[in-house]
Amino acid sequence: MAQNARSGKITKRVVDSLAPEDARYTLWDTQLKGFGVRVATTDMKTYVVRYRTTGGADRLLQIARHGVVTAEEARERAAAVLADVAAGGDPQSAKVERREELTMSGLCALYMAEGTAMKKATTLRIDRIRIDRHIAPRLGRMKISDITRADIERLMIDVGSGRIRGEATPHTRGGKHAAARTVGLLGGIFTFAVERELITSNPTRGVKRYKDNRRDRFLSPAELARLGDVLTEMEKDGGDPRHINIIRLLALTGARKNEIARLKWSEIDRGQGLLRLEDSKTGAKVIRLGSAALKLIEGLLANGSIYVFPDRRHPKRPVANLDWAWVGIRKRAGMEDLRIHDLRHSFASAGLAGGEGLPLIGKLLGHSHISTTSRYAHLADDPLKAAADRISEQVAMNLLPDLVTDTASVPHL
Repeated sequence: MAQNARSGKITKRVVDSLAPEDARYTLWDTQLKGFGVRVATTDMKTYVVRYRTTGGADRLLQIARHGVVTAEEARERAAAVLADVAAGGDPQSAKVERREELTMSGLCALYMAEGTAMKKATTLRIDRIRIDRHIAPRLGRMKISDITRADIERLMIDVGSGRIRGEATPHTRGGKHAAARTVGLLGGIFTFAVERELITSNPTRGVKRYKDNRRDRFLSPAELARLGDVLTEMEKDGGDPRHINIIRLLALTGARKNEIARLKWSEIDRGQGLLRLEDSKTGAKVIRLGSAALKLIEGLLANGSIYVFPDRRHPKRPVANLDWAWVGIRKRAGMEDLRIHDLRHSFASAGLAGGEGLPLIGKLLGHSHISTTSRYAHLADDPLKAAADRISEQVAMNLLPDLVTDTASVPHL
């Protein structure tokens, strides 16, 4: 450290007069031991402070460049550093640790590599999209200890309003649903960081998320008939039978989109009338087929692929363009607000309208908890009304026999 060293009182006039030489040198202050200014061969001058830790290690800490701070400001900072050292501190070590601290992008990469063992591949794919399109453009370069609840709230607002797009993600639309889910993912990432002792607290705590409102859209019998007519018309017009039959099976089984779109021939148990799925959102799963669904499946022809509905260009892969096909189907049916997942809701609706109970509907849909199925409870109103009509008519036969001949005239009791 003492190479090319010289000493003198460090003032602005003295520092301004220092000229570069063939080799870098340092002028050490004669009044504050350890305070100096380093002069590079390029004439760049940097204030530094030299000290020894309580453990005996020599350190050299850069304060700031001359011109960015004055000589007196640099002296004050050097004095503060030396006071910290005298109290047992090591500012240079803290600076190195700070420099090596993870950024948000680094934390996300670590989380995806080591914190997602229990997540399914489909969930991980969505997590990566949210990280790349929403989290990285705003927070990616920030040190994780610098991120505050206010930063999370601003991110949520930007995603919710669609202002989160970066150059790499120009087609990202965002929305309140995406914003709520992104904050939820951030909560999990920061919980992982706390558990790894990378930070001391989770900045997502206290953030009031947008309500993640799930829209329950159900096809009425008339709408279901119209959708059936459209699929039949498309079939006659030479439409893609893969898309048509996938939509039909989704409506007939209440299955999730990928459970049918990625269905394998080996998963079909015709003898028992079952689909024995190797994997699904909830793991291995059995779907019971009604007679109509089983008849449809029995009419499908072998195609040389392991998949019932393979991709045309890549037969070893399942069909990949169902969502685009669905846009055309629902438009042709005049139901542009209808999502593919709404066919699953409609299956539950039809079951409840037919008098089936929530536990039974839940088993058919593959729900693990009755609370998941309870969102459909309000659809049971029609069968309850029908039961009330039947019971009141029986009572009226004894109570009001003269009026039972015309059940429509039975008064309300």
